[in-house]
Amino acid sequence: MTRKPRELVSPPPTLPSREDILAFIAREREAMSRAGNTGKIGKREIARAFGVKGADKIGLKRLLAELESEGSLERRGKRLTRPGVLPAVVLADIVGRDHDGELIAAPAEWDADELGPPPRIRISAPRRPKPGEPLPGVGDRALVRAEPDRDAGPNDPPYAGRVVKLLSKARARIMGVLRIAANGVAHIEPVEKKQAGRELAIAAEDRGDAKDGDLVSVDLVGKTRLGAPRARVRETLGSLATEKAISMIALRVHGIPDEFRAEAIAEAEAAKPARLEAHREAYREDWRELPLVTIDPPDAKDHDDAVFAEPDTAPDNDGGHIVTVAIADVAYYVRPHSALDKDALERGNSVYFPDRVVPMLPERISNDLCSLKPHEDRPALAVRMRITDKGHKLDHTFHRVMMRSKAKLNYAQAQEALDGRPDEICAPLMSSVLEPLFRAYKSADQARELRAPLELELPERKILLKADGTVDRIVVPPRLSTHRLIEEFMILANVAAAEVLEENRQQLIYRAHDEPSREKVAALSEFLSTIGVKLAKGQVLRPSHFNVILARVRGKEHENIVNEIILRTQAQAEYTHENYGHFGLNLRRYAHFTSPIRRYADLVVHRALIRALSFGPGAMPDISAGELAEVAARISGAERRAMAAERETIDRLIATHLAAQIGARFPARISGVTRVGLFVRLLDTGADGFIPAATLGREYFRYDEAGHALTSGSGESFRLGDIIEARLVEATPIAGALRFEVASGARRSTPTKSGRLSGRGRVERAKQKRR
Repeated sequence: MTRKPRELVSPPPTLPSREDILAFIAREREAMSRAGNTGKIGKREIARAFGVKGADKIGLKRLLAELESEGSLERRGKRLTRPGVLPAVVLADIVGRDHDGELIAAPAEWDADELGPPPRIRISAPRRPKPGEPLPGVGDRALVRAEPDRDAGPNDPPYAGRVVKLLSKARARIMGVLRIAANGVAHIEPVEKKQAGRELAIAAEDRGDAKDGDLVSVDLVGKTRLGAPRARVRETLGSLATEKAISMIALRVHGIPDEFRAEAIAEAEAAKPARLEAHREAYREDWRELPLVTIDPPDAKDHDDAVFAEPDTAPDNDGGHIVTVAIADVAYYVRPHSALDKDALERGNSVYFPDRVVPMLPERISNDLCSLKPHEDRPALAVRMRITDKGHKLDHTFHRVMMRSKAKLNYAQAQEALDGRPDEICAPLMSSVLEPLFRAYKSADQARELRAPLELELPERKILLKADGTVDRIVVPPRLSTHRLIEEFMILANVAAAEVLEENRQQLIYRAHDEPSREKVAALSEFLSTIGVKLAKGQVLRPSHFNVILARVRGKEHENIVNEIILRTQAQAEYTHENYGHFGLNLRRYAHFTSPIRRYADLVVHRALIRALSFGPGAMPDISAGELAEVAARISGAERRAMAAERETIDRLIATHLAAQIGARFPARISGVTRVGLFVRLLDTGADGFIPAATLGREYFRYDEAGHALTSGSGESFRLGDIIEARLVEATPIAGALRFEVASGARRSTPTKSGRLSGRGRVERAKQKRR
């Protein structure tokens, strides 16, 4: 039987029309979204807006019911909205990325049968994420503030949105390795440390096309009869049967793109080398006769900075120097909004693993056209700085040039030459290049000493691999004067870039480092008081205050723990369009300018300089402060993502290396203390592991938060920075997890009343110092 269509009653003259009500709801919803307001629009709000009072409210209620009945309105609780229109804040799943690398979300709760396909939401990055704040990624669920995107094209997402609150990370979707036994029984071995030792059951029908040894992404779908979690493969990410398998895990877990889009590759391959032709590039100066040199690690494949120094003969700078820093002109090849630019922004920076590099730009750009190879013409942006004999910078000028590197040197090679042992490459450069560079550095180093940046002792370990991708050995490269020379000249150039852009009122992205929070400083002060060291309060905090403390404990028993805690007291550096200085370097303004091949922030600064100084093509386009803030947030997030991936890859490599040494003893330093146990770092390899508190002994150990220690009733104590002997109990290579216990018979680092170690503890520390 056919239903007779419902007769629609025309509203009385005192009520708004249907069109007025629908237009009002749409207008108010959009206004609320723009203002960040999540309030409701219901019968009361509509009555107030149209002046409906008294008995007319009954008619309004009937009219709204009719609009609902005919499908023109949808009720969500007490809120009224247009059907198919997203509310101001919506629960959404981040489902992928578009061609520009932007995250795309869709509403989590959507009746596709009734409303059609769910509308897509383009997610903007947070303008200034808080330290430690998780950034959204594909697979996450979040509360999203959404509004119609008026600039969207016909194929673009109709909504633009911003994450209000991240509700769950995609890591709830577990990544692991599929292991299939000879009898056909399979399980998933998770790759995350927190999941180490946990196995997930998986039935044959839930494996998809995954094979034994494949890295897979799985969803938990229930439990087995024995109560074990059961998984289903959602995506197969690749085989681990390769020499680069360990770094591939980090790439997949963190969603780091390692393949360029075809459009970007095509742009890179089509790029032509820059030529110095007056009628085409009048803005570029010819500096090809200037003997600039590159000084890099011996295994560097791209060279984006070159240096030169000479005496300043100006009468106002007796004994001073002219320092020149030339940086590869990446902006000439990578233009805003190009495919190369979009891929570079998505990556944010190059990522460095022991077995591979995931570059920000294709090799045609990074290792060829932009790499400052010796004896080849290369375009560059250069800064010429005059410094006094005490290292104070008098002035600087920027230039867009064509240069030709005189030589490619490595740090050790240059150091050998400066120490009086030049090789055949360095010998001809001694008087003209290397000695003037070193004299200028000695002057700059005096200014650095007066500036007093934070002086933390943080030795860096380097993993050397065999041909098969396994660990050969782990070394701590020596810290050379040539390292410091390049670092100091790069800092001078970065400061000059920030200064000239501010002088020209040009927007830029700063490299900023906030001062430590009051809470962290208070905790540090409380700890220092336990070892008889005072941190002055009620004054403007400067790095020099920390340096005084570090100098006071240098070479003493508390040196390691004080270095650790002062490091943890520091804020995290970030990229931002707002300048709040760089606390660690003790600089008022600082911008990354010197590595545009591997950092997107530097490319932005190059474009800003080209625009501010009218240097020709490749300039920064018009961009709002909000858009620049989003770029800064994205590349800050990419940097943290890269750091986590690099750290986890090293952990997995070392865990694989140590897996055959179960039961072995290692000298270790306590690197963290929690209620549940100790984090330790092995002194020879730098490997990190965990000792559960339950394995420390028969006594109960109390957690002393202020003292960063676990202490028993008898006074035995394990404290941050202590040296102990740790026995390896378990290694989970795929997760990079190591579990230790305090070696039996090893004397614990137990302080006496004077706070000094007694007996075996002193002997062990003395032995360690000799190592």
